This record gives sequence, structure tokens and C-alpha cells, in this order.
Amino acid sequence: MADRRPEKACEQACESLKQQDYEVAVKHCTEALLSLSQYPPAHLPEPCQAELDRIKIETLLYRIASFLQLKKYGQADEDCRHVLGEGLAKGDGSLRAVLCCMHLKGKLQIVSNVLSKSLMGESLNGMVTKDLTRLKTLLAETEVIM
Repeated sequence: MADRRPEKACEQACESLKQQDYEVAVKHCTEALLSLSQYPPAHLPEPCQAELDRIKIETLLYRIASFLQLKKYGQADEDCRHVLGEGLAKGDGSLRAVLCCMHLKGKLQIVSNVLSKSLMGESLNGMVTKDLTRLKTLLAETEVIM
């Protein structure tokens, strides 16, 4: 994987999220996701595809947190459904592995905190609350296991 651009954009998104620059974090996340879409999954070796999947999940989590902070709940919910739908549908444990890795690197807490704050303090519609609660539960389980 010669082009490290998606991973760099993902790291920049994380840094922007830490600095509470949510618009910039969304920009970096969107850039990373667009870059990732240029890699056709059928033509990549398994390790490369696993790394791209990791970057995608991590990027979507940062974008969810950023959208929540910007009060763009519909967009956060859409990304949440991608994370839950794609991550859990595989059934291979890759989503949990990404969450564990993020936890070990200290990157999961910021996303978890934003989710908690949004679920406690905001008036969200039922579907958004359902998806975000499922994601928050998954993040909490990961933190407890680790």
C-alpha cells in the first residue's frame, strides 16, 4: 500500500477532533473515505484489504463524533449505520479488532465521550438514538474487555 494518504487523513481527523475543530475533522474524514473508495476490494491482497477496512471504520467513527458535535444527526446516523451494518455483517470480528486497537492507542475514548454526551444531552429521534446507542454499547463493551 504505497499511498498512505487515507491513513494520514484519518490521523489528521483524529487530531482535529482532539482539538475540537469538528468541521476540519469532517473534511479530513471525507477526504480519507474518498481516497479509500479508489481501491477496488476484489483486487487487493487480504492484509491490504484488512488495513483499508480498519482505516475506514476508524474514519467513520471520527466523522460520527464530528457530526454529532456539529449537530448533524442525520449524517452521523448514516455513518453509524455503515459502521454497524458493514462491521457486524462480516461476522469476522474485524470491527471489534479495530475498536480494541483504537482503545489501546487511546483513540476510542474521544469518540465514546462524544457519543455519551450526545445520548445524554440531546433530543434525538428514535432511529438515531437506537443506532447511536448500539454503537455506544459496542464501544463500552470494548473498553470493559480491554
